[in-house]
Amino acid sequence: MKLDIGGTETIAAPVEALWVALNDPQVLTRCVPGCKAMTETAPDAYKLDMQLRVAAISGSFEGEIALLDKVAPKACSIRVSGAGTLGHGSGTARFEIASDGENVSRLTYQGGGEIGGLVAGVGQRMLSSVSKHLIGRFFTALRKEFEAR
Repeated sequence: MKLDIGGTETIAAPVEALWVALNDPQVLTRCVPGCKAMTETAPDAYKLDMQLRVAAISGSFEGEIALLDKVAPKACSIRVSGAGTLGHGSGTARFEIASDGENVSRLTYQGGGEIGGLVAGVGQRMLSSVSKHLIGRFFTALRKEFEAR
């Protein structure tokens, strides 16, 4: 099942600080919903351990994430893949960061992926809704990272 994501978020942080946070595995572990651990396996490559719940289905997930085509502090591509009790998936995304005023950044993201297995059985509309919810939780947690500073 194909899944597309995209959007724009405003974060109360300078571009450079947002870039550093988005490249910090400790920050990402706290912000990615369900992420239990993020372990560096090579420069800009990580192993993820997650516990996710999609609709009435929950389970564990192991995956890999790689940061590619980095243009600090403005843009980066992300490649993800993984499998677990919920099924399997892979995808890519690109984000771009631009200043949106003093100490404010605008992050634009666009991506897509393929999902299969048990989780795909919940249907396209449900998965789209769940992905939007998880992305929203990520950005809420990311904003809180900057509020705490």
